[in-house]
Amino acid sequence: MNSTLVIIPTYNERQNIGRLIPLILEKDETIEVLVVDDSSPDGTADVVKALQKRDGRVRLIERPRKDGLGKAYVHAFKHALSCGFERIISMDGDFSHDPMYLGRMMTLLDAHDVIIGSRYAMGGGTENWSIWRRILSRAGNMYAGMVLSMPISDYSAGFVGYRAEVLKAIPLDQIRSEGYSFLMEMKFWSACLGFNLVEMPIVFTERRQGRSKISRAILFEAIWVVWRLRLKVPAQAAMIRRGHGKG
Repeated sequence: MNSTLVIIPTYNERQNIGRLIPLILEKDETIEVLVVDDSSPDGTADVVKALQKRDGRVRLIERPRKDGLGKAYVHAFKHALSCGFERIISMDGDFSHDPMYLGRMMTLLDAHDVIIGSRYAMGGGTENWSIWRRILSRAGNMYAGMVLSMPISDYSAGFVGYRAEVLKAIPLDQIRSEGYSFLMEMKFWSACLGFNLVEMPIVFTERRQGRSKISRAILFEAIWVVWRLRLKVPAQAAMIRRGHGKG
């Protein structure tokens, strides 16, 4: 495996994206970066365009409006597959996910299907979080674990690496979830399709600049979506596996 695409969905990340992308690109010469920007009014896309002029490994997809994290990632995943990338990594654009972990994640993807940058695996953690946010995150992940029963601890992790064959197997057009529930859905599909998920401990640091995109609607969606996933995805995945001779 020798080509990696790091996908960063953005909305009003001008303060961070210009410093983040060069740090990502310097980690390995095979890395390219794709920013999916939802018409950020702060000019995030203009910063990315300036970086494109200096480095051909920077890509940009501009969407006409703010249309959700899930749709942004699905669009980017399809782009990655059409371009033949072998490793696809999802990552936040606010320095919550430190680029220093990319090398380790890429190495692990040579031997495993899905690598999860986990806050709750042994050795992981969070920095600059309030007690309320720590409680909410832990409770949400425990709740998802009770319903979905995957052998992982961080269901809502957004720093995730996939081998291309995983994204090719998942029916991306059927995914409707957004926010945290999208992150959970991708992991659940991967597990139900028989791919192996491995957690890599990271320290998640609260954003350096700008405001968090988390909303109550996103949190409430995750509460009920896990039940929809539990009731529908295993059967759908079984049909796909049988169709590919994996059942």
